[in-house]
Amino acid sequence: MFHYTKEVSKSVKEAVEAVEASLKEESFGVLWNLDLAEKLQDKGLDFNEEVVVLEVCNPHEAKKVLEQSMLVSYFLPCKVAVYTEEGTTKIGMAKPSKLIEMVDNDELKKSALDIENRLIACLEKV
Repeated sequence: MFHYTKEVSKSVKEAVEAVEASLKEESFGVLWNLDLAEKLQDKGLDFNEEVVVLEVCNPHEAKKVLEQSMLVSYFLPCKVAVYTEEGTTKIGMAKPSKLIEMVDNDELKKSALDIENRLIACLEKV
């Protein structure tokens, strides 16, 4: 499976706040917080679900993997989505270990799996 997704019993706003706090404990910062549903609605499009995309980065990890291959820049920063689907709030992300498979580098695969495990641990706390 290319993603990690879980259901939570919080509102999207509460889940976003909890995700941000959990990420901060693991030295990941949120560079950007996009309320995608609001942007769609601002453009006059009828969209009834909530969806917030967080751009997440640990600068030390980003530097380390970019020094090994600039192709990794296509995947950075990591994205965490918080959204509703049929009344249920979900949080999730594309797995870095799956994205990095497109770059043929075993050392990067180890780094991606480590980052993935740390991010999943953060989301598990929500």
